[in-house]
Amino acid sequence: MPPKRRKHCRRLPPDFLSDLPYNVIDVILMRLPCKEAVRTSILSKKWRYHWCRITELNLDSRLWETKMDKLYPTVKFTKIIYQILSLHEGPITKFSLDIAALKSCPKIDNFIHFLSRNDIQQLVLELPWGKMYNLPFSLFTFSLLSHLTLHNCVIHPPSDFQGFDKLISLKLCDVTIPPELLGSLISQCPLLDKLELEISEDSLSDVIEINSPKLRSFDFTGNITFICLMNVPLLAEVSLSLYQGSSMEADNFFFAMFFESCTALERLFLHFNGSEIEPEDDDEVAMRLPFDVNCVKYLYLRFLILEESYDLSHVLCCIRSFPYLEYLEIQVGFGDAGIVESLELEHFTDMTLNHLREIKVERFEGTPPEMQLVKLLLAKSPGLVRMIIDTWIPDDTIVSRPGAFIEVSKFWRASPKAQVVHKS
Repeated sequence: MPPKRRKHCRRLPPDFLSDLPYNVIDVILMRLPCKEAVRTSILSKKWRYHWCRITELNLDSRLWETKMDKLYPTVKFTKIIYQILSLHEGPITKFSLDIAALKSCPKIDNFIHFLSRNDIQQLVLELPWGKMYNLPFSLFTFSLLSHLTLHNCVIHPPSDFQGFDKLISLKLCDVTIPPELLGSLISQCPLLDKLELEISEDSLSDVIEINSPKLRSFDFTGNITFICLMNVPLLAEVSLSLYQGSSMEADNFFFAMFFESCTALERLFLHFNGSEIEPEDDDEVAMRLPFDVNCVKYLYLRFLILEESYDLSHVLCCIRSFPYLEYLEIQVGFGDAGIVESLELEHFTDMTLNHLREIKVERFEGTPPEMQLVKLLLAKSPGLVRMIIDTWIPDDTIVSRPGAFIEVSKFWRASPKAQVVHKS
């Protein structure tokens, strides 16, 4: 008789999930959407309700959206948020709420009041479009707040508001706030390092005053008459995206005053909307600023249309006034293909870009103005090491002119070391 076969007992694999340290479980839960984090309670006893003690909560529409929505989203939102906050234990250091997709904003005053009693350090509120929600005064009692992001709301601090002493990052998008209160809010954040403002036409402001001695990065998008930089000795990076008709862009005096205040500015991003700004009273842009801005080393230009316009005139004024510029990046916009007189070499006899080391031209088609610009930069940059010509264009219907790069490679170069690289 054949020997009896030995029964093999199937060993259960070790419970790796239960053996994980609590700090590792915390990291996993914080990287999951809140809905999935709650579901981890079924994994093991160790995981059960562990999500209630995570210090970061990111709540959005995925919490209540299902394939068969029977309740009005606002009802679901209110019920679910109350359940989450009532079950939570311990401190909450980061809270993010994204309900921009809702048709109207539910009452969130109680949620904000609840959070004000926690040790919130980072707060993000993205509220619905439409009727702006008035933020409650309890928002201004977050004493440990270091990062604050607000979308689509009305901001009106109480009269006794003393500021956010620990705030280092502030982002305001499509908010309604009087200019004087905005300036006061900024000045009452003594440690503010990064400031982002997106002001739509509906919340148009004439003048914004920025008094922020620790500010290093400033990003502005919108329509404005003047940005007054009163006390920004450390400001090193500025990004400006001005809407069509922005009077700051079309006013020489304000334009010069802006740069006069930036004594530490190294990186400048200018974003153009592709529309020409008409000057008032036949005003003309100066050839250069009344002073040199020696600190600017990096200049980035987005969607610059190479035609006679205030946009181009201001750009050329900047380039002439930044003698220590080291890096220049230009993303060309789609415009007319005629010769541009202001790009002719004879207009730049008094300018040499001695410190310019690298140039990048994006969306290059090989139009006459683009060829003029490249020829000008090669002829005026004796220290140039590399110029990158990027001919990739998102629109498949537009292609670069055949032979354009060959022509560029034959242009005279002030720098014997300069390489012209083609990228597509």
